[in-house]
Amino acid sequence: MRSSRPPHGNTSSGGPFDTLVGLFDRSRDRHASAPLLGEKRDGQWHWITYREVGERVDAFRGGLKAAGVTAGDRVALISDNRIEWAVTAYACFGLGAALVPMYEAQSTDDWAFITKDCGAKMLVCANQSIFDRCAGLTSDIDGVKQRIGLELPASQPNAYARLLAKGRDEPTESIELDPNDTACIMYTSGTTGAPKGVVLSHRNICSNVHALVDAIPLSSADRSLSLLPWAHAFGQTCELHTMIALGASMALAESNARVRANLEEVKPTVLVSVPRIFNRIYAIVNRQMNLRPALTRSTFETAMQLKRAQRERELTLPERVAVEAADRLVLSTVRARFGGRLRCAFSGGAALDNEVAEFMEDLGITVYDGYGLTEASSVVSINTPEARRIGSVGKPLAGVRIEVDTAESDHPDDGEIVVFGPNVMKGYHGHRSGKNRGVGDDGGLRTGDIGHVDDDGYLFITGRLTEQYRLRDGHFVVPAPLEERLKLSPYVTNIMMYGEGHDYTVALVVVCLDALHRWADERQLTFKSTAELLASPRVKSHIAADLGERSTGFRPHERVRDLMMIDENFTTANGMLTPTLKIRRDSVLNRFGDQLGALYDSGSRAAPRRV
Repeated sequence: MRSSRPPHGNTSSGGPFDTLVGLFDRSRDRHASAPLLGEKRDGQWHWITYREVGERVDAFRGGLKAAGVTAGDRVALISDNRIEWAVTAYACFGLGAALVPMYEAQSTDDWAFITKDCGAKMLVCANQSIFDRCAGLTSDIDGVKQRIGLELPASQPNAYARLLAKGRDEPTESIELDPNDTACIMYTSGTTGAPKGVVLSHRNICSNVHALVDAIPLSSADRSLSLLPWAHAFGQTCELHTMIALGASMALAESNARVRANLEEVKPTVLVSVPRIFNRIYAIVNRQMNLRPALTRSTFETAMQLKRAQRERELTLPERVAVEAADRLVLSTVRARFGGRLRCAFSGGAALDNEVAEFMEDLGITVYDGYGLTEASSVVSINTPEARRIGSVGKPLAGVRIEVDTAESDHPDDGEIVVFGPNVMKGYHGHRSGKNRGVGDDGGLRTGDIGHVDDDGYLFITGRLTEQYRLRDGHFVVPAPLEERLKLSPYVTNIMMYGEGHDYTVALVVVCLDALHRWADERQLTFKSTAELLASPRVKSHIAADLGERSTGFRPHERVRDLMMIDENFTTANGMLTPTLKIRRDSVLNRFGDQLGALYDSGSRAAPRRV
């Protein structure tokens, strides 16, 4: 194995807080009157301060205790981000109970599995619909004593509001916690089987928060628009806990459809998100610029070209003047569409394409790409203002060490990433191992991710062991990096590559019908139906050519040689995406395996694996 050297800095375990209760109480005292959380109601944004959130945490802690929740219990929470999510979390922490968060988008079967697997004593439900869907869980699963509805009227015995009132009448102090006590059990997405419960201690999460506070360029003056679910380890650690540790504020996005409008209203200075949102910004800006007058479009393109050149050389005085003029006249109006104050963003959860990262930087918004996983609480490495290299996921956080095990790779430099540090999980609940082998006897977390560390200490992620496949000639293909690049095509909504046991790679392409219809209209092509468009050899040839142009820089055996077009996107509802928006490859093959197999010559050996 080869090892990386962690950067200098505070190892965080000896900082001013080592439990999430200490983290919250410290910020509540320091920033009592500052806004913490904002939500939109009746067309207006309403903000609640650190003091007010703290009062609700105190009240709900008392209510939970009155309901029988004690240290060591597990409280399951099914909810998207909302004020009550944060209140529930910190109230549980104060009692020594472990929070088990779930997504509203998950199936009832998933909720039942997780609730039973973790041994939840209480189930907190976001709304009436979820409360009703979970009616059987309190009777069918041993140990679940009570369901609580966050939106039930106070007259109902299971109402959150009633527990708040009970807690105000019967207050209770936070208990004395050991930093090694369990704070959360967070279940992985389950792309390759049943979800596994990742057990994270207060020390695990707080070590990550300390290191992030030291590394990132944020302060109490910053504000985020909360897009990433806090049930996602990246969203919970990097946004909820880290922003609170800083004394900063968070506005809760209304919905995916309202993100752009919310950006203009909230005017955030920072975003914490996955590459999908930055890909959307890239696509929106380019599409809008194509519709602008020729002079505006030319000014924009010249500015972006000069900004790209600036990364390689010093601009001349006339060039600098041109860039400043373009920034004032055009780029500033683009930034205004996203609130006008957005200066930086943090990306994780998947690979951020270099082209998108450079595009955002040229707009004046720096994206700091990082890497992590639930089992690491969640951040392992991140780019920072002092150490940033586009294409990498930065250097390890303070106190974190990375080794690369090349034993399972056909590349001399790439191998499985193994992580050591105080952020590494306590283990899997119930000691399940699964394909991710978990924490070894040496304390190293075997991540299942493939990558390498360069001579300067920057980590590069190239894929996952569970996603890579081997072609008939023995070449390995890691699909994710090329898939992310191909999704930048205006004609591609989503894509999944496949080639296990075959001579070459094919792809299932979810097309963007709006973009294809515009392309067809420009060429005076007409189609009687969507099915006819998807069956058109000319359309297929056009998309294949576009994908080929975007594959520059990838090795020949990695590129897509044939494709199948569909118009049904991968979603959580149809089971082809996890709640964290990762492709469930086995589910896609179950649905489309026969059609993908038909793309190959009859002499091709293997058929797509079906499960």
